[in-house]
Amino acid sequence: MKKMLSFIIFIIVAAHAVASVDSTAMWQPIIPNRIQEKYTPAGLEEFSGLLNDHVYINLDKRLLKIDSGILLSGFVHRPGSQTWIGEHVGKFLFSASRTYAYTHDARLKALMDDMVRKYIATQMPDGYIGTYLLKDRWTEWDVWAHKYAIIGLLNYYSITGNKAALETAKRAADLICRTFGNGSGQLDLNTHGEHVGLAPGSILEPMVDLYRYTGDKKYLAFCQYILSNWETATGPKLFTALQQFGDVTKVGDAKAYEMLSCFVGILKYYKLTGDEKYFKILETAWQDIVSKRLYITGTASVGEIFTPDHQLPAGNDVHMGEGCVTVTWIQFNEQMLKITGEMKYAEEIEKAVYNHLFAAENPETGCVSYYTALQGAKPYRCDQGFSCCLSSVPRGISLIPGVIWGKVNKQFTVLMYEPGFVKENITTDDGANITMQLTASSSFPKEGEVVYTVKPSQSKKFTLNFRIPSWAVNYRLTINGTSQNITGNDEVSINRVWQADDKVDVQFDMPLQIIKGDPTYKGFVAFKRGPQVLAVDSLLNVGRSINVSANFTDAGKLTVEDVAIKLPRYWVGRQAYSVSREDIKKKEVLVLVPFADAGQQASPLQVWVPVEGGAVAHAEN
Repeated sequence: MKKMLSFIIFIIVAAHAVASVDSTAMWQPIIPNRIQEKYTPAGLEEFSGLLNDHVYINLDKRLLKIDSGILLSGFVHRPGSQTWIGEHVGKFLFSASRTYAYTHDARLKALMDDMVRKYIATQMPDGYIGTYLLKDRWTEWDVWAHKYAIIGLLNYYSITGNKAALETAKRAADLICRTFGNGSGQLDLNTHGEHVGLAPGSILEPMVDLYRYTGDKKYLAFCQYILSNWETATGPKLFTALQQFGDVTKVGDAKAYEMLSCFVGILKYYKLTGDEKYFKILETAWQDIVSKRLYITGTASVGEIFTPDHQLPAGNDVHMGEGCVTVTWIQFNEQMLKITGEMKYAEEIEKAVYNHLFAAENPETGCVSYYTALQGAKPYRCDQGFSCCLSSVPRGISLIPGVIWGKVNKQFTVLMYEPGFVKENITTDDGANITMQLTASSSFPKEGEVVYTVKPSQSKKFTLNFRIPSWAVNYRLTINGTSQNITGNDEVSINRVWQADDKVDVQFDMPLQIIKGDPTYKGFVAFKRGPQVLAVDSLLNVGRSINVSANFTDAGKLTVEDVAIKLPRYWVGRQAYSVSREDIKKKEVLVLVPFADAGQQASPLQVWVPVEGGAVAHAEN
């Protein structure tokens, strides 16, 4: 009776706490990482270009349309309608918290507060916050849902300081720690979830975070249990498989989403402890995915698993490009970027964001596709509480403000060429602390020029860095009209005395690139411009033959024309290109749009275009 009375008092206090917190503060972990992050996102910022557009599409057309009654239904009336329905509240709180930190949208804050208040009230006295009946607990996706409960509540706590949310997360984690382990009467985590322990073991990530927020060592001990338990007879052999084969398809059952989720947790554990072996193993995994299993649009998986070497079928029939995989691939690269500061990870984030992530959310409706094929119509859905990806894709979009610019090795660095404004504290070469305002003006990715206006609070010497994308041709940079020498391959550093209103003009060419489809699409080509993969939308190519002649595969002989002005009035997007080749016999024309925009009217699309006779000449890989 005492325990029940205490729980009721906790719920009453929680309801008051949700309504009374200061939403402008940020609550940070109390346990520092042993590995200091080499990349830290910028603080005060706002954007105005394509990336910002998608953040607000995600806010207005997806997040603000969420019905808390649907997401909470499985908790209020157990069991839920689906075995994984318990994950959606936590995923929403992650997306909403990250988006609110950037937009400060009061409507979103009110929706979060209401959902958290109701969510906390569904927690059982023993800490259980899942959707299963007692007799079915810890089967299928129950631990997985608790993972997202802790993730969502911690993200909400980080922007509100709401102690009730933190206490709810702790109670759920305490239950997990009591239930699973090597002690007498405890259960094997690997065998009480899906995919050979990958799904339940991915609770490693929030357990690391919870230890850092609380300092409670039982959470750290549970992390160590997960890592060792993966290597037992019932586990996925994550570390030994990667060490022996260097191949992610050899890990467990090769389930991509769950494995990548584990990778994110491992990297957080590495930052916390500094145990170098974990990072080296995941470098191996990253290289294997990039070199053998990654689509040109920055996603992976067929039928939700990592594919055999270089086998990348792209139709709707194979269920390629799961949205959850795209998002956790971005998260994996985000952690690698933070740990190393290396630009190759920013490159992969950019590829995935501009292409497969944006392609998975309809810019007109905010509806989301579970799988987003490169060939065929995008199967958008608008429902809630059904598909894991309908909750995951908004999570990916909510990460965008943290990967535009920030500090790499304590020097301010531009990662993506987005117009906007940022204000950041700078340590100058002589050790002084000043503030710097940076304003970027551009129509990128439509045009290849960005002008930065630098306004330091004092004229001081310090370094500004600019990433050089691999797709940028003839990259050049001037300061107040004076050309600068470009010596780096993936980054240019400018160390000088910066004055108020100094102008940095970055320019680069984005010629049409042609990519061969070998080996999966031998005799096909795809088109790319800058970071964006382009597609043929059948709606914009009525009456045109979609296949092209071999002459069409030489980019140097094609005429590219901006035809955005001819897009239909209802079209959401600012880019369209007419690509043509005229010879003695005929004039061939294709209208191409970014893959992210294509198919928004449910029309069939093609990224891979067949070449007549299967001949592909002069194409670039």
